[in-house]
Amino acid sequence: MRELSISVYFARAVLRNAVAIGLDPMALLRKNRISPRLILEEGARISIERFADLQASTMLAMNDEALGYTSRRLPIGTWSMMCHAVIGSATLGQAINRYCRFFQLFDASPSPCLHEACDLVSLRLQSHDLADVQPYAAELMLFNAHRFGSWLVQEHLPIQAVNLSYSAAAKADDYRHMFLANPVHFEAEHCELVFSSALMEKQITQTEQSLRHFLRHPALMMLTQDFAHNSWTAQVRDLIRHHLHEMPELGAVAKTLELHPQTLRRRLSAEGTTFKDIKNQLRRDTALHFLGKQGLSIEEIAHRSGFSESSAFIRAFKGWTGVTPYTYRKGL
Repeated sequence: MRELSISVYFARAVLRNAVAIGLDPMALLRKNRISPRLILEEGARISIERFADLQASTMLAMNDEALGYTSRRLPIGTWSMMCHAVIGSATLGQAINRYCRFFQLFDASPSPCLHEACDLVSLRLQSHDLADVQPYAAELMLFNAHRFGSWLVQEHLPIQAVNLSYSAAAKADDYRHMFLANPVHFEAEHCELVFSSALMEKQITQTEQSLRHFLRHPALMMLTQDFAHNSWTAQVRDLIRHHLHEMPELGAVAKTLELHPQTLRRRLSAEGTTFKDIKNQLRRDTALHFLGKQGLSIEEIAHRSGFSESSAFIRAFKGWTGVTPYTYRKGL
């Protein structure tokens, strides 16, 4: 499993509508081993595992898989039944059509619909009023559609564009992780994923048997699924992750990828990132992952995160989150 972290913005968004129906968000946070104090820290991050558990717990507590973001509640079991309705599809195009038709049965807004134009296909959220589409509603629905489609064909589907009808609600770094370094545009006319129509011919490779495993914890599966990567960002991240103790430099990584270092720099820049950004994100996410584990000293976590000295790790960690690793762990 990749040791990823996520901004507390998303945890707040999961809990936003729980209060309105009388739930105690603090109890949900503590149940999932997330410090309520961290939710108040603007720069704080939590591990993907904790976030996935919080999302699943909140859905169960609300009895709503849409977390109160749609005009009508989606009862527990909706996602599972959609998966069973889709899994028999032969191609990705057929699967996405069934996916949209299934959710349209609920007459809930927003809901997904498919638009085709020339050589592009758009999975678009339709609503009576786009102004009523809350940011996390769009992010959750488009994220799920992309990751579920990727799971069906066992590869990360490349997106031509992610269009969102509002201004950025989280940092660009978080959207880059959410949509796997694919381009994200704000203040767009629609909330949608735009794909090449050629992808619709891809064969579905998952089965009823693999679906049973997927449905044990679909939120966590979609957040951590790892298939063959096409992006340079993903390839560089994987190479560094496997050699985090040595922390390879740009030249060594470029040589492994059979590229000139300047060429690799340009390709990463085209995907909206840098080699330094990738190293820092990976160190941060690894540190957050291990701080949630028992029995590891700060010195050991610093070493596993690619730091030769604990003091350098503590300074970097405070820059990432606003608190020291000791304070962060105490909050957990």
